[in-house]
Amino acid sequence: MTFLVVDRSLRLTLKRREGARLLRGRTILTVEGRARSILAAERTALNFLGHLSGIATHTRTYVRRIRGTRAKIFDTRKTLPGLRRLEKFAVYLGGGHNHRGTLAEAVLIKTTHLRTLRRTGLSRAAAIHEAIRRARRHAPGRWLEVEAASLADVRAALAVRPDAILLDNLTVRAVREAIRLRGRRSRILLEVSGGITLTNVRAYAKTGVDRISVGRLTHSAPALDISLESVV
Repeated sequence: MTFLVVDRSLRLTLKRREGARLLRGRTILTVEGRARSILAAERTALNFLGHLSGIATHTRTYVRRIRGTRAKIFDTRKTLPGLRRLEKFAVYLGGGHNHRGTLAEAVLIKTTHLRTLRRTGLSRAAAIHEAIRRARRHAPGRWLEVEAASLADVRAALAVRPDAILLDNLTVRAVREAIRLRGRRSRILLEVSGGITLTNVRAYAKTGVDRISVGRLTHSAPALDISLESVV
């Protein structure tokens, strides 16, 4: 906590547990001690609290919007430098799920990777197959996901059975078709990403997709309005 970094003699008392629902005007915590120290740490502390509480609140709104479907809301790596662990924890507290935290945790073959392979003369489908083959050779047993920008990409990816396919910026109708192509018995997860908002997230969730990743949870969440009031 920022207050204790400034002055370890300050006394903090939490009034609400992590992830608790807040009503306007409720006290989150109290801090006692030197006024100079409290005022020195005030703005930084409020910035952290407002930002992270805003992420948790924004995430909870998305989670509630898709209630009753099988889909789960996931975050992305679109986080502020140095704050990834805190921001992802805020997503978790809001009822969301955490995608990979670092590049080392899972292999995600993106369109940019496929574009590089295609420079060698491979077709799009062949590039997908080759990328997955290389990933399995260099990172055996690692979670493997491939980005699909079209239904043709989905067909190519399904043929080599990655752990998951990321449906990037596909329409709701195309996502439904991708789910049909996968079939009911397949264990390959389908994830939707790109352009997901509170307006369209339920439509995507109702397709039967497994995951919906939303960069807005961290990079565009409005900060919660939190203030510090002195009591003498």
